Amino acid sequence: MSKSGAKNFPEGGFEAIIFDLDGTLVDSMPLHFKAWCHALDKYGAAGVFAEDVFYAMGGRPTKDIVVDLNGEHGLHLDPVAVAYSKRQWFMEHLDELELIEEVVAFARKWYGKVPLAVATGGTRLVAEKTIFEVGLSDLFDEVVTSDDITAGKPAPDVYLEAARRLGMDPEKCLAVEDAPAGIMAAQSAGMKVVVVPETLQVH
Repeated sequence: MSKSGAKNFPEGGFEAIIFDLDGTLVDSMPLHFKAWCHALDKYGAAGVFAEDVFYAMGGRPTKDIVVDLNGEHGLHLDPVAVAYSKRQWFMEHLDELELIEEVVAFARKWYGKVPLAVATGGTRLVAEKTIFEVGLSDLFDEVVTSDDITAGKPAPDVYLEAARRLGMDPEKCLAVEDAPAGIMAAQSAGMKVVVVPETLQVH
């Protein structure tokens, strides 16, 4: 899937790059929404998660979102069960994923020049399967997931942990993100942020 504006990626001013995964490196958000719809329908809650709300919550752990949906709609969904059902459906459809080519090209440009990491709100199982499926397994020095931290995005934990594992000062890292929660997380960690795919502006 082609996204425009890659020329606006910064040419320097950072010593490491940390990428979000879903919606940033991989055009996986439409598939994640389908997985949500399948899981919620299975548990009798079809239609409670509007697509625009889903995109606004991008980057947040699945179980956290289920808790929010329960509170907003008076539901009693089991966050673990819904997350499991969503994950299973998503992983059965991994062959439908496509790369966001300009972002991957930026990562490849800096491969071997600066440390590269992924910081995702997804679980390790899903993140690693996704990265493997789209052929990016050899590109990143570290992959940090919701399984590795206590508080998910928009808390800065996942970005701070990625910087720690790379041995880098967070303020010397560039984050590449697509969703509000992730942008807030990276900014709270003290990183410069490139927002994709809409504007590719540095914040």
